[in-house]
Amino acid sequence: MEKGYETMKTITAQQITDLVAHLCADANRRLPEDIERAMRAATESEPWPLARDTLCDLCTNLGAARERDLPICQDTGLACVFAELGQDVHVEGGFLDAVNEGVRRGYEDGYLRKSVVADPLRRVNTEDNTPAAVTIELVPGDQLKLTVIPKGFGSENMSRLAMLKPADGVEGVKRFVLDAVRAAGANPCPPIVVGVGIGGTFDKVAALAKHALLRPIDQPHPDPYYAALEAELLEEINRLGIGPQGFGGRTTALGLCIETMPTHVAGLPVAVNISCHVTRRASGIL
Repeated sequence: MEKGYETMKTITAQQITDLVAHLCADANRRLPEDIERAMRAATESEPWPLARDTLCDLCTNLGAARERDLPICQDTGLACVFAELGQDVHVEGGFLDAVNEGVRRGYEDGYLRKSVVADPLRRVNTEDNTPAAVTIELVPGDQLKLTVIPKGFGSENMSRLAMLKPADGVEGVKRFVLDAVRAAGANPCPPIVVGVGIGGTFDKVAALAKHALLRPIDQPHPDPYYAALEAELLEEINRLGIGPQGFGGRTTALGLCIETMPTHVAGLPVAVNISCHVTRRASGIL
């Protein structure tokens, strides 16, 4: 028998707003541990002096942001909010309104830059960084997990999508990913993190690439085939020699994560979502 609201876990709109507001501020001021570890490891292993000095400066900036409770980057991003909503959860109040109120409060109270325009052509700023880009996934259980990714557009603008032919195969995918990073050059503020989506449809493959940025970069793909492909692509990207902020060296990318889904027999969609060295994400569970 289906659960009624009286037997389900209830989460209020105010709880959602409070959590989103906290996550917006926290994500903008502190890098995830896996990203910061990779930055510091790259600094220690980088042989090119200019690249090493640049990485040192970036690490100093991370520390200053954390100690002074300031944004890591002046581009505090468009708030991408990912919700894993348990099927045994009842949300009391409007979910999307609650998320957007959290973004509004987080950006206003946190003195974060507001970067969202209400219309893509008329370009009038909403002045509170709403609306958020919200993705909702229904999952088993009675919890709500929220993850906020403030996505800056210096890197977002370098992202690419292609509808390859099945005959292009894995080599075609590798060429496309490397070409996208090569064309991006210094524009996305490397060292970058690369999310790659493979499969699905035109719209789904872009979502896969964005969702790949949620996975910690020190956690390889659970499928050994794709884990090996991630490692190969990361190595090839770092051979491009773009380096930190485009100054050369071996550290062009800190990590690369792939997500896949089934696709049509006639297609091979692939998308690359590039993120800068300030690859921010913060999560909380209600």
